[in-house]
Amino acid sequence: MQKVWIYLENGTFLEANSFGATGTTVGEIVFNTSLTGYQEIISDPSYAGQFVTFTMPEIGNVGVNADDMESKTAYCKGILVRNYHHEYSNYRAENDLNSFLKEHGVLGICDIDTRYLTKMLRDEGAMMMIASTEISNKEELADKLEKSPRIEDINYIKEVSTKETYVHKNGAWNHLKKEYNKAVMSDKKIVVIDFGVKRNILNELVESGLEVEVVPSSFNADELISRFEKKEIGGVFLSNGPGDPLTLTEEKEQVQKLIEANIPMFGICLGHQMLSIAHGYDTYKLKFGQHGGNHPVANPETRVVEITAQNHNYNVPDNIVEIAEITHQNLFDNTIEGVKYKNKEIFSVQHHPEASPGPHESKYIFDEFAKIVK
Repeated sequence: MQKVWIYLENGTFLEANSFGATGTTVGEIVFNTSLTGYQEIISDPSYAGQFVTFTMPEIGNVGVNADDMESKTAYCKGILVRNYHHEYSNYRAENDLNSFLKEHGVLGICDIDTRYLTKMLRDEGAMMMIASTEISNKEELADKLEKSPRIEDINYIKEVSTKETYVHKNGAWNHLKKEYNKAVMSDKKIVVIDFGVKRNILNELVESGLEVEVVPSSFNADELISRFEKKEIGGVFLSNGPGDPLTLTEEKEQVQKLIEANIPMFGICLGHQMLSIAHGYDTYKLKFGQHGGNHPVANPETRVVEITAQNHNYNVPDNIVEIAEITHQNLFDNTIEGVKYKNKEIFSVQHHPEASPGPHESKYIFDEFAKIVK
C-alpha cells in the first residue's frame, strides 16, 4: 500500500492508505449503508463521477467475480473503506478487490475513519473531493479541486450508455444451477433506454416474461413510436443512471414525445426522475442522497412496507401529486418513492426493485409492468 491524500471542498484534509488504482482524481463523495454487495455497488453505472464511502467497515473479504458485475466495468471514481481485506474467502470468488480496482482504474482508500466522514456528509451534505497518491500538498489539491468541473456539470450518461442496440439474453440468478436463467424469447418486446442500466434490472425484466431490447440514450422517439404503432414493441423502460437529470435536455424532449404517444412506460431511479421532468415537474437535489439497502418504503393506501435498495441524489417534487398518484413513500424522510400517472399507463419508482445488492421485496413491480405490456 501507499499513501493517499484527500481534500474535501469544506477544507477537510486527510491522509490515508491506498489500494487499487493510483493517480489523482476528482469526484463527489457520498456514503452507502449496505452491509453486502460492494462489487455490485462499485460496478453500478449510477455511481459514475462519485466516491463511495462504505459504512460497512470490512470490505474485500468475499473477493470479486464476473457474475456479480452490474455493468461491463466500474464507473465510480473511488471507494473509501475502514478496513480493506486483501485475503478473501468465498466459494464464488475469482479474484481480490485490489486487482479488480486496478483493472478498472478505480482508486481505493483505506485505514480512514469512515464513521467520521459519514457523519460529516450527513450534517453538511454530499460534496466534491479530490484524492491523490501523487500530490501531498493541501494547497495544490485545493487548487486542482477548485478548477475541476462539478459532477452536475458533466454528462456521464454518454460515458455509461451502450453505443449499440442489443437484445439481453439473461434472466434472474438461479441459486441451484449457480448461473443466470436463459431468456425465453417472448412475443412481447420492450425497449430499454440505457442511461446506465444495471444488468440485474435487465435480468428481472426478462424474468417477468418480456423480450428486452436495449438502445442507447441517444434514442429516436419517432422510431419507437412507429414500432409501437406497428405492434413491434409493447412498451418502453427508462433506466437508472448517473448525474443531474436536469442536464438531459435532449433526452427530456424525446421522452415527452413518448408520453404524448401514450406508450406504456416504466422508469427506475433516473428514469423515474426523467418522467417527472418530462411532465413539467423538475427534480431537486437531496442533501446527501439515499444510498443503501435498508430503506423502508410504504404504500400510502395499503400501508404495506417494503425494505428497499436505493441509490440517488435527486428526487421528484411533492407537487407531482397534481398529475400522479403516490404509490410509494420513503419512511426515513417522507420523500416520494413511486408514482402512477393519472389516466396513463406510465409509472415509476425511485428505489431499486431489482436490489443487487439489497432485499427482494419489490420485485413484483417488474411483473406489474409485464402485465401492462402483455
